[in-house]
Amino acid sequence: MEELEKIRKEIDLIDEKLIELLNARAELVKKIFEIKSKKNKPLFDPSREKKILERLTKKSKGILKPEDIKVIMETVFKIYRGMFKEIVVAYLGPEGTFTHQAALIKFGEKARYVPAKTIDEVFKEVEKKRADYGVVPIENSIEGVVTHTLDVFIESDLKITSEIILEIHHFLLSREKTIRDIKKLYSHPQAIAQCRNWISQNLPDVEIYETESTTSAVKKILNEKKSAAIASEVAASMYNLNIIAERIEDFRENITRFLVIGNNFSEKTGNDKTSILFSIKDKVGALHDILVPFKKEKINLTRIESRPSKKKAWEYVFFVDFTGHKDEPNVKKALDKIKNSTIFLKILGSYPKEGG
Repeated sequence: MEELEKIRKEIDLIDEKLIELLNARAELVKKIFEIKSKKNKPLFDPSREKKILERLTKKSKGILKPEDIKVIMETVFKIYRGMFKEIVVAYLGPEGTFTHQAALIKFGEKARYVPAKTIDEVFKEVEKKRADYGVVPIENSIEGVVTHTLDVFIESDLKITSEIILEIHHFLLSREKTIRDIKKLYSHPQAIAQCRNWISQNLPDVEIYETESTTSAVKKILNEKKSAAIASEVAASMYNLNIIAERIEDFRENITRFLVIGNNFSEKTGNDKTSILFSIKDKVGALHDILVPFKKEKINLTRIESRPSKKKAWEYVFFVDFTGHKDEPNVKKALDKIKNSTIFLKILGSYPKEGG
C-alpha cells in the first residue's frame, strides 16, 4: 500500500503540472485570439491543428498510441477554440442527426449549433454571417454522393475549410422492449436503404414509412405504440428510447464524409485535399484535355462527378477532388494548364485530408 500511495502522489504532482501547463497554453491562445480578432482572421485553423497532431505523434516516445494523442489533443483544440469567443455552427438538422453528430465531433460542446432544414439554408447561414461555419454531408460510401450539396456549390462563394469522416452505425429505437412488438418502422430513405437486408430478415412484415430525417423518425414514434425508428445511438439517449437492435446496417464499411464550409481557405499541411468545379467547352476530347495535366503533374484524382449546369441543356459542371494543396507548385501548374480548356474554374477549397 505504501508503494501505491507513493505512485499516486507522483500522479497528483504530474496532474497539477498538467493543469499549470494547460493554463499557460490558454494564456497564449488568448493572445492569438486577440491578434486574430484585430486582423479579422478565422479562429478555426484546421491546418494548424493537423500540423500539431502530426508533430506530437512523431515526437511521442512513450506508451501513448497515435490515436490516444489524437483524442487528447482534439479535445484540447475544441475547448480552447471556444474559450474566448463562441463559435456558431450551422448544420443540416434537426438535432440528433448524423450531420449534428459530425459537427459535434469537429467543434465540441463549446460551440453553439444552429440546425437548418435544408443544405441551402446551411450555406445561407454562413453567407449571411449568422454562423461562422456550416457542416453538410457530401458522400456516403454505400449510397454515393449527395448531389444537392454539389449543386449549391455552383452558386456559392463559400470555401471548404475541413472535412469530417464519420462511421455510420444505425440502431433500432423504440418505446417497446422487443423486436416482436414492432409493426411500423420510420426513418430517412437513406437509412432504410442502408439497412434493407436487415429489415427484410428481421422485420419482414413491418410497414415502412419514410421521413425527412432520422430525428423526424424518432419524434414520430415518441407517442406511437408498436413503432420503431432507425436512427443513431445519440438519438436514443437524447429522446430516452430503448435500443432494441444495434448496428443494423447491411455493410460494415458504412462511412459518410461531411464538409465544413466557411469564408476562408485553409493553409497547406503537406497532407491535403483540394476540391474544384469546372465547366468545359463542348468539343470532342474536352474532358480528356482537362485530365491530362493532372496526370503529367502526378496528381491523384480521388473523385470526379458531373452535374447538369441548370443554365443550358446538356451542359455539365464537373466536380473533382484530388490530393494536394492549391498552393503547391505541381497543383498550381495543373490548374494553370486547364484554365484555357474550361468555361469557368472554381477552387472550392484546399483542406487537411482526414484519415492520414
